[in-house]
Amino acid sequence: MVIEELTYLDDLEIKHKRVFIRVDFNVPMDDKGNIADDTRIRSVLPTINYALDEGAKIILASHLGRPGGKRVENLSLAPVAKRLSRLLEKEVKLAPDCVGPEVEKMVAAMKPGDIVLLENLRFRPEEEANDDEFGRKLAGLADVYINDAFATAHRAHASNVAITKYIDVVGAGFLMKKELAYFSKAFEDPVRPFVAIIGGKKVSDKVSVLVNLCDRADKLIIGGGMALTFFKALGYEVGNSFVDDTALPKAREVIEKAREHNIKLFLPVDFVVADRFSPSAETKVVTYQEIPKDWMALDIGPATVTLFSEALQNAKTIIWNGPMGVYEMDAFSRGTFAMVTSVANTYAMTIVGGGDTDVAIHRAGEFAKMSYISTGGGAFLDLLKGNELPGIVCLKRRAGADNKTEKQRSL
Repeated sequence: MVIEELTYLDDLEIKHKRVFIRVDFNVPMDDKGNIADDTRIRSVLPTINYALDEGAKIILASHLGRPGGKRVENLSLAPVAKRLSRLLEKEVKLAPDCVGPEVEKMVAAMKPGDIVLLENLRFRPEEEANDDEFGRKLAGLADVYINDAFATAHRAHASNVAITKYIDVVGAGFLMKKELAYFSKAFEDPVRPFVAIIGGKKVSDKVSVLVNLCDRADKLIIGGGMALTFFKALGYEVGNSFVDDTALPKAREVIEKAREHNIKLFLPVDFVVADRFSPSAETKVVTYQEIPKDWMALDIGPATVTLFSEALQNAKTIIWNGPMGVYEMDAFSRGTFAMVTSVANTYAMTIVGGGDTDVAIHRAGEFAKMSYISTGGGAFLDLLKGNELPGIVCLKRRAGADNKTEKQRSL
């Protein structure tokens, strides 16, 4: 299990040391530049507070949005520094950049318990290029490196891969540990029946997930835009619905593999269809065999909600990624919100991964009933595919005696 192969923050001696913590503060912002949801900030507070209790000098690093390697003022981490200061009830100083003489001067002046937040890493093109020299400069700021940004672990960027080459002591934070622990429980040794719900419209990203799940799950529930690609693969008329034609062979592979492995595969039996992609479109409910030629399916229908809910009744482990329809539009939100309620009311361990699903669960007010909501959509999907994550692989390579014996020797 990956979780057992890593060194974690509490394995390390960090007292009075400069600790570089890669976090994910890529939070949603409203039109006025205010933080709309600070869940990702709150999720790393245990790691930051532990480092504070140990008297470390804490250097935090994150990206925000996609500035394209240049400075974009409305993507500054200034609002994050302000919110974090309030949450910690302690000053968090924002650096003017993430590397350079001014940053080095700020870090050199730090005292135990001080916190500096580096400015948006993606203001520098070297970050996404996983540039070695940039990684070396980041590493020069610290004595210890901690990765607590699960949501970016599937990206090979300088702040989570290149940097690890130039710091002797590396490890993972408590959020990373929690993410991997829940995933291991659900995916590597699940309590059965194990049900996977896969929705959304990014078919090419998720068909590989379904292929891998055929080796592990007892039931597969497929909704959202995913389902239309499967119906087209089966030869049904899907009208103007979104379909990923490149994924049709893989969809057929999933259907065949599920049959071979005796996996129960559930597809919608009805849809809410519309004459155009618009909140004001004319809508009606039809069976999967009756989608009109010029219409598009934008949500699962009421009979499908009943079918899927029944399929979940005996589940002991549930993984869910992707909404059941275009939930952002009221007319096509009912399927997703009904599934939120169904999942929340099961007696299963429920793990949710993916930004859209997370948002839908929060809107429905059922987030407290989920066992765990992952902070990483892309990283979560890559794990479901069976892929190794670059941000974790480099920590595994460095884990072992050099890291763990340092604290043991000091005891």
